[in-house]
Amino acid sequence: MQDAQSLSQKTFSSPVSINHPNKDGVPQSSNGHEILDLPHNSMCQALPVLFRVLISNLQKEIEKQLAVRSTRKRRSDFQYDYEVYHSLDEIKSWMFEMNRTHPHVVDMFSIGRSYEGRPLYILQLGKRTHPYKKAVWMDCGVHAREWIGPAFCQWFVKEALNSYRTDPVMRRLMNHLNFYIMPVFNVDGYHYSWTTDRLWRKTRSRIARYQCRGVDANRNWKVKWCDEGASSHPCDETYCGPYPESEPEVKAVARFLRKQRKRVKAYISIHAYAQMLLYPYSYKYATIPNFTCVESVAHNAVNALYSAYGVRYRYGPASTTLYVSSGSSIDWAYKNGIPYTFAFELRDTGHYGFLLPESLINPTCTETTRAVKTIASGLLKKCSRGKPAAAPGHPRFSL
Repeated sequence: MQDAQSLSQKTFSSPVSINHPNKDGVPQSSNGHEILDLPHNSMCQALPVLFRVLISNLQKEIEKQLAVRSTRKRRSDFQYDYEVYHSLDEIKSWMFEMNRTHPHVVDMFSIGRSYEGRPLYILQLGKRTHPYKKAVWMDCGVHAREWIGPAFCQWFVKEALNSYRTDPVMRRLMNHLNFYIMPVFNVDGYHYSWTTDRLWRKTRSRIARYQCRGVDANRNWKVKWCDEGASSHPCDETYCGPYPESEPEVKAVARFLRKQRKRVKAYISIHAYAQMLLYPYSYKYATIPNFTCVESVAHNAVNALYSAYGVRYRYGPASTTLYVSSGSSIDWAYKNGIPYTFAFELRDTGHYGFLLPESLINPTCTETTRAVKTIASGLLKKCSRGKPAAAPGHPRFSL
């Protein structure tokens, strides 16, 4: 049992640098621990522990993505490709281009700066039919290594701009709603995941007296802060920060949403991976007051997603469907008066994990767009709340 405990303390994380494989080909985590090759590790085989290998050679998969990016850099054409992952600079240039080419439906602005001084850009989408429309907030890239998130935010913008003239659903959404879209929430961490550590999760802020850097931007919100499901140790992946909203990125978004609280009726945060659609509460096992309405929207959304390729998503309260966590953005948004708050955990369920190949960007984003359109459409309908149902004991699945 002691051996099992010592094994569990090993960190299965990322190499020090995607550009510099480690000596002897043994990948190291960001904290310096070796990443064990489970199939050949005698301790795993000797102990009575069931395990399944999802990625047998993590370094090889990371190097694959690096090789694809290097090849793409040599291409001469500048046609923007939505079926590949893009660097932070590429995404920023794309945002300026969307604003330049669609001035009647796109507005671009900054809500602040990151810890390292990068602008926190937002795209506002919507027809300027009247000034006080309901709004939907959507952010991607809260956790740096979840590259499919920023890819989806870009995809959704592309779909909205290309289809609102021909798709009656999108046209209705653009006419009656505004979308505030933040393609990369954690800009410093995302940049770092491209240049140094592909599996970096947190922000890049410095913590006094510690060598470890960064805070989990989804544990830093002022709601049941640093309780169950969050860590007070700066070297942990779920570090909650020295105080709520310590991270400039979190503080900037919170400030913007407080200012827009009368208009923003839905908050959507895009994460990966697990194939889930989650809603409050994250920090406790309890039923939200408008459970019936939120549950109905979630049910319709996962069914819309399923209709594309038959991919099943679980849905339900985050605490029972995934795990208990404190200081999350969906709980904060709900507490601050946004009635529909959701977190997506996109593809897959672990085979590729954070290293989802570019070949799956199109189907993942296509199906998720259907779900987001369904959630947004729900804001334009009246929901008869009725008597709140009891929170389910088990997560539901799409049909």
